[in-house]
Amino acid sequence: MSLSELRTLGRTGALISPLTLGTLNFGTGSAPSGAEDSVRIVHAALDAGITSIDTADIYSQGEAEAIVGQALHGRRDEVFLSTKFHGQMGPNPAHAGNSRRWIMKAVEGSLQRLQTDRIDLYQAHRPDYNTDVLETITALNDLIRQGKILYYGTSVFTPSQLVEAQWIATTNHLIPPVVDQVPYSLLVRANERDVFAITQQYNLGVLSYGPLDGGWLAGNYRVGAPQPASSRASAVPGRFDVSAPYNRDKLLAAEALARLAERHGLTLIQLAVGFALNHPSVSSVIIGPRTEEHLVDYLKAADVVLEDAVLDAIDEIVAPGTNFLERDAGTVVPHLEFAELRRR
Repeated sequence: MSLSELRTLGRTGALISPLTLGTLNFGTGSAPSGAEDSVRIVHAALDAGITSIDTADIYSQGEAEAIVGQALHGRRDEVFLSTKFHGQMGPNPAHAGNSRRWIMKAVEGSLQRLQTDRIDLYQAHRPDYNTDVLETITALNDLIRQGKILYYGTSVFTPSQLVEAQWIATTNHLIPPVVDQVPYSLLVRANERDVFAITQQYNLGVLSYGPLDGGWLAGNYRVGAPQPASSRASAVPGRFDVSAPYNRDKLLAAEALARLAERHGLTLIQLAVGFALNHPSVSSVIIGPRTEEHLVDYLKAADVVLEDAVLDAIDEIVAPGTNFLERDAGTVVPHLEFAELRRR
């Protein structure tokens, strides 16, 4: 496998590189990479053969999109460009969600920041439990007809929501979603239970993110090692605390996986990215380098081919379908999160 071996994105016919450059770390908000460094990362990724970039309006409140737009000046046609809507932009709570009203405003902001006349893939960043799904799908179909987006998709939708979106679109003679974006890694495998089966059934493209599980698979989370520093620790309290009892099994798994990688002459990053790329449902793996050096590490992983014996050993360490924490799924089902919904 190499970056030159492009993959078809589900049933779209569009070809993209097996690695997608993610931009969560771009900007000055909660992200560490400044504009100049981020532009260099984009250019280095394109020069190395990456043809797909994923961003979102919410990343550093629009800064990430603006940086991508700047970096793609003169190179827009080299890239399959995806961005997302849903998260709240600015202080106004009405500037969020999956309603027609917000989608029509959000897309204009993204187009302007990205300095482009069309978005290749426009994704609902999260489900919106306050908006009728048909309203969202109809609005996105209108944007396709207007030429402002070419395809649309979802992110971390539940299995039932994925099926519902396909059913609502087809029964109303509308274009259905063609891509789903999900977390997937050696330590986050719950989507193997049902989501991947559904994406295969409907021939949906899959963009998987978090191959290093927020840093758990970067190589620093080892038994007996000091607590690694994490810029994400404050965003998800406890998720990265190696002393927490609920993280004990995850830490032991990360240790075992690191040892497995060493036995096979691989870095843990190479093992992690190679694993995500290996799943037949995955169209492209989103990587999120913070520096050009991090990008080089990811690029090396694109050439890794894991033998069946290695994949079997991985399954013995982390059983298929396993998530160690509920929040590793990328979203929380409201009926589990909010007591008032469980106790009505």
